[in-house]
Amino acid sequence: VEGMLATRCSPAVVLAVGGVAMLVTTALCKATVRAKQRRPLSMSARSLPAEVLFGKFVIPQSQVFFESPSQLTLAIVNLRPIVPGHVLVIPRRVVPRLADLTDEELCDLWRSAREIAGKVETLHGATASNVAVQDGRAAGQSVPHVHVHILPRASGDFARNDDVYDELEKFDGRPIGPNLVVP
Repeated sequence: VEGMLATRCSPAVVLAVGGVAMLVTTALCKATVRAKQRRPLSMSARSLPAEVLFGKFVIPQSQVFFESPSQLTLAIVNLRPIVPGHVLVIPRRVVPRLADLTDEELCDLWRSAREIAGKVETLHGATASNVAVQDGRAAGQSVPHVHVHILPRASGDFARNDDVYDELEKFDGRPIGPNLVVP
């Protein structure tokens, strides 16, 4: 239907985003969202609560640039970017693992990640994206709050394409910027 964006997440759906395939497992969910209801990539933080949390960190409203129509998902500026335009897509509710998300939150997270990846590619003149989740401490998750890394990519931005994964592994050890406040 014209003007509508229909999305369906089902068990073991493989999402291919910018050449990176991910396995997303969730119960069947259907969502139909009017395309014109999607908020622009740049949004006013006035609609956000006074505190936006990323794990135990309070994120300034100025760092939040996207809220899904359902208000279940946000996108934030990454204070430790691996590449220019590296952003994080997070559920509003603080949950440590993908398995802790409701079906509705999981579908909204991935719909939002898909939308943001496309817009960030355009804004940064990229030709592809890495979309990654480190689900749990042993997988390299540095903040116990589900988050999807969106990394816009261009040919030649790393000596070897897979070097981006080495950088993600180093991500945990880098200091967090002074703009984050522990509550």
